[in-house]
Amino acid sequence: MNSLFKFDKIKLKEYKYVIGTDEAGRGPGAGPVFVAAVCFPDLSSKLINDLAKINDSKQLNEKTREELFEVIINNCIYSVNSGSVEDIEKLNILRTSLLTMKKCCSEVIDKVNDKEIIVLVDGNKKIPEFKNIQQTIVKGDSKSASIAAASILAKVSRDRFMKELDKQFPQYGWSENKGYLTKAHLDAIDKFGLSIWHRKKFLEKHFKKGEQLNLF
Repeated sequence: MNSLFKFDKIKLKEYKYVIGTDEAGRGPGAGPVFVAAVCFPDLSSKLINDLAKINDSKQLNEKTREELFEVIINNCIYSVNSGSVEDIEKLNILRTSLLTMKKCCSEVIDKVNDKEIIVLVDGNKKIPEFKNIQQTIVKGDSKSASIAAASILAKVSRDRFMKELDKQFPQYGWSENKGYLTKAHLDAIDKFGLSIWHRKKFLEKHFKKGEQLNLF
């Protein structure tokens, strides 16, 4: 059995349901952060076999992520939400990610409708003001199947969103860089300025102090 599923199986000896949550897009200089929460109500042998390639989304190529995305959403209870650029600028990226995790997990918990639940949170920060039992797991997307599945849903959802944005703002190359600050992306910012989807605070070091950050 995949070691990630073994991890979740151990948790299921103590709890009736396991929910994993993870985010995608904490590092880019443009676009929202996406978060997903996943609960597999039945870890059947067939499902484990179908998800044999499951892993941290960053370790998978785009084709594999897309294939796993369809299997995951057809076999789990899930929620996907995004934290806006406005919230990231106002609250910071960590708090925005955690609050979006809270929203996703709450939606899944409402669908599961059971009290015997543990939420596995990727990283070392707990979801604030969250009443349900939770456990932080550093590098959880390489340890827990539920967290790995959530990382895939979040990553695929965000990549799709950035590809759609690229149609409106093709000058930044978001279909390729997904908002990460590559040299080509930074060169485009220098040439065209910032869009409403850019995280200004992520770009302060790129600009000289006092330089106007124009939005359009």
